[in-house]
Amino acid sequence: MTLTTSTTTDATSVQDKLDQYWSGRATAYDAYQVGGERYALDRAAWADVWSSALPTAPADVLDVGTGSGYVATLLAGLGHRVTGLDSAEGMLERARDHADRLTGDDRPAPRFVRGDAVDPAATPQVEEGAFDAVVSRYVLWTLRDADVAVQRWIRLLRPGGLVACVDATWYPEGIRPEAGHGEEVETTEGPGAFARAYDAEVQAALPLAAAHTMEDAADLFRAAGLEDVTLTRLDALLELDERFGVAPGHEVRPQYLVTGRRP
Repeated sequence: MTLTTSTTTDATSVQDKLDQYWSGRATAYDAYQVGGERYALDRAAWADVWSSALPTAPADVLDVGTGSGYVATLLAGLGHRVTGLDSAEGMLERARDHADRLTGDDRPAPRFVRGDAVDPAATPQVEEGAFDAVVSRYVLWTLRDADVAVQRWIRLLRPGGLVACVDATWYPEGIRPEAGHGEEVETTEGPGAFARAYDAEVQAALPLAAAHTMEDAADLFRAAGLEDVTLTRLDALLELDERFGVAPGHEVRPQYLVTGRRP
């Protein structure tokens, strides 16, 4: 697998486009996740996924690309000490709203900070060697400089710590507006926002965006130096998607959990 590494200038341009898109997408994206008849079933399925993958609570967990905080709040509910990091301010606003609603719970709410998923330690609240696990959901596919990112995530872990990511091969033939990719997506950026954000420059900087197999992600973990790398198909999530459908602009595809440990 060949990974693309952006220059600093390109990386800034790429991330700015992605942050603008996801900030505009935040309200509708969050509403889809926390509403609907499948919500309780979803939370139970995701609790099973993360409980099976992560150390016994309480553990110190960094959720990179936390978005509107779905995973971070769920992990906090499982008893973990969670920091959620994202660079899209619109998403962080939604995440902080959810955290505020957890005030008074007997478990601490996650804290949310703005930072770059490719270089979390550039954020003062994120220290190297401070976490038992680094997790993400639906981030690998839209992660620039993925090889560099995973190497940096490893440095955030204590010895024996875990990287655990869930994703899928969402666009194996590439992101193509002519195929209708993203045209039904609701965003404050208006029609065509997805295609504008994920233009040729951006796609060229995202090595896993057009992956045909999640083995590519497992290979990336191994190349970064993680050990005991595993790839697990999440059939319970697939069954829910087949039963209830998926978010606008997406197709039903198997999701996988990929994990690896710091030596």
